[in-house]
Amino acid sequence: MYLEHFGLNEPPFRITPVTVFFFSGANRGEILDALIYSLNEGEGIIKVSGEVGSGKTMLCRMLLERLPKRFETIYLANPSLSRKEMLYAIADALGLKIDGERVGIIMQSIQSKLEEKAREGKRVVVLVDEAHAMPLDTLEELRLLYNLQSGNAKLLQIILFGQQELNAKLDQPNMRQLKDRIVHNFDMQPLSRNVLENYLLFRMRAAGYRGPSVFSPGAIKLIADASNGLLRRTNILADKSLLAAFVEDTHSIETRHVEAAMRDCEIKPSRHLLGKKLVIGGSAIMVLLSGLMAWWMLYKPQAEDKRQKAEDKYAVSALPDNAAQVAVSPAPVVTPPAPVAAPPAPIATPPAPTATLPVPAAVSPAQIASLNQAINKSSLFEQRLAAGKQLIEQQKAVASIQLFYNNEIQKGRIEGFLKRADGLGKLSEIYLLPAKFDDKDGLRVLYGAYPSVDVARDAVKELPKRYQEAFTTSIYIF
Repeated sequence: MYLEHFGLNEPPFRITPVTVFFFSGANRGEILDALIYSLNEGEGIIKVSGEVGSGKTMLCRMLLERLPKRFETIYLANPSLSRKEMLYAIADALGLKIDGERVGIIMQSIQSKLEEKAREGKRVVVLVDEAHAMPLDTLEELRLLYNLQSGNAKLLQIILFGQQELNAKLDQPNMRQLKDRIVHNFDMQPLSRNVLENYLLFRMRAAGYRGPSVFSPGAIKLIADASNGLLRRTNILADKSLLAAFVEDTHSIETRHVEAAMRDCEIKPSRHLLGKKLVIGGSAIMVLLSGLMAWWMLYKPQAEDKRQKAEDKYAVSALPDNAAQVAVSPAPVVTPPAPVAAPPAPIATPPAPTATLPVPAAVSPAQIASLNQAINKSSLFEQRLAAGKQLIEQQKAVASIQLFYNNEIQKGRIEGFLKRADGLGKLSEIYLLPAKFDDKDGLRVLYGAYPSVDVARDAVKELPKRYQEAFTTSIYIF
């Protein structure tokens, strides 16, 4: 009804999952990349949890589209299956004819088929939507299926998508064996007000809109309060707000239009109390962090280098990821006294500290060269971590290509990846950025630094062939 009025090709806020409207913000894109990476690793069961309407089904559909061709997927949309019904559903998806067979025969047939797929180089993944509604006996049967293996390789991989009730179900004592096999847990966060503004404009653009944002700041705030940052509620309110503006023959969505949508949906704002709690909790956390920082500054150890009589000072790197702060401690770089100018630090070496350290007058160019040589002997991990920090501080790049992301820092594995990148002659293009994911210390692995998002997208085509085949890339914006 309002499509022509706003210059749209299709409704932008449908609640039916359509992958062209997949929004990668608010950790959705990162979870998608992590799921693909985890499946490539091939270890453990994966769980994705989130509130009702947080976008789990959309994420599941995107995963089905983005998985490499060597993966074969079995999508269980109806979780209310008995143990035997689920086995029949999986057997049917594998092309097996097992009508009327006993459970033992069905399991044996499934294992034989999975072994055949493994010999063909195929991997089979079962995606269970609404897993919180699955009976306990059926969940236990999934665990038994996951135990099937050929040699050292698992024959089946499993991803559970469910509401928060799934966590409570897995906490039951009789579910501990299944829970112990879940090695990756991803939680879909609600959209903050700032991210929600980007989400609304993204959906409008995906539907063909080319003008400025039609949602006023007041309307965005009210939608954020009323929706609790959940995508389904946001879509319903935005859709009805567009309709209300169309009826008024205006192209600007104001608070009165959102209020009309809320009355029609019988939705009331419910974020105010949550906001107050977050402010109080945030203040307490800041006090605690301030105390810890003061203790750290007072009692940190002295440097071992006798020539450097000042204390080492480390910079705390504030990275733009969910307002998380990750401490990065690059080796200090001594600045020579004038008129000797320190050579400009390349991206591959640790950046200069935020404060200039006092330097004895007797520092010579030979001593500086010796110190720089010691810095260059640091691990590749530390070098590229420092390079990422410097990239952020210089603010010269707008975007980069995210190769993959880990929700934990596995220094040994990343070091091996960096050695291979060095062998390809691409080490200088790799940047490591610490980040927070669901209160866990994680790491982004980026490739290249580009002046715009469009240039970064074009550069994806020029990635080394090995990276194009191994990773499902995304564009990271600084």
